[in-house]
Order: sequence, then C-alpha cells, then structure tokens
Amino acid sequence: MQRVLGTPEGVFGARETRTDSARERHRARETALQLLYQWDVGRIGADELDDALELFWTMHPAPAPRRDLALGLARGAVSALPEIDRLIARHTDNWRSERLAVVDRLIMRLAVYELLFEKTPSAVVINEALELAKTFSGERAVGFVNGVLDAVRRALVEQDRSGTLGAQRIAKPVGGAT
Repeated sequence: MQRVLGTPEGVFGARETRTDSARERHRARETALQLLYQWDVGRIGADELDDALELFWTMHPAPAPRRDLALGLARGAVSALPEIDRLIARHTDNWRSERLAVVDRLIMRLAVYELLFEKTPSAVVINEALELAKTFSGERAVGFVNGVLDAVRRALVEQDRSGTLGAQRIAKPVGGAT
C-alpha cells in the first residue's frame, strides 16, 4: 500500500487510505500517551511545558497532523483531569488513582477524555486503549483497562440517555483535539 504522508494533502488528506489514517491516529495516541507520561512522571509545570515539548519533538520528530492530534488529546486530558479522574474512580473499586500503575492510569485518562469530548466511536476508543495497554503495560492490564473503560462507557451512555451529559459535551476543554 502506498503511503502518501508527504503529499500536500497532509496526513489525513483525500488521497490517503483509511488504513493510513487509522495508523496515523494510533501513532498520535501513542504520542499523546508519551506526552502524558512525561507530564505526569516528570512533574512538568506549566512554565516548563514549552521547553519539554520542544525537546520531545526534537527527540521524536512527527508530521504536523500527528503532533496536533497528540497535543490536543494530551492537553484535553490534562484540562479535564478532575472530571476524568472522578469517572475512573467511580469504576475502579477500591483503587485510588495514585495506586493505579502510571501507564494504565494515563491510558484510561486519554480514553475517557476521548469518550467524553471527541466524536470517535466508543468501540474505537476502547480498542485503541487496549492496544496501548498491550504495547506499554502488559496483558494483565488489558483486562483491567477494558473493564474500567467499558463501565465508564456504559455510565456515559446512561447519562446521555437521561440528558445529563449534554452540558459536558458542549463544554469541551480548550485545546481539545478534533
């Protein structure tokens, strides 16, 4: 299959195949996870963020659309962190956020952000999160992440049915990906 990432149409351009787009979106999610990890473990403050991002992109060059999507997902997850962590906490019996493995917690934060604020189908979001867990965490984490995200998805569907989710979707965090 021909990859046309270097064409004027861009990474998500008209001549690009659906597989290329899905692969590139997956790589953007991987990058967003890496950015979140750097932010969380490195305890990067707002005043250090630009320098950290510049160093990250120097070490891990990426096409502009991947960078934009990754930054939007990572910044969106950070900006909605209290709401995201409340949802995760409600569906992780006897597990405080601090007790969760860092990578598992960040994968779930990223996925819950997408479930809340992006138009990506929930099945795709959860599948992508499971792929990230397989790659960056381990087989044991996959079942845990799946269970938590499925419970969050069901809760959001129920909220949507009852009409209480509409305000959340309208109040999309600044810097969220599209």
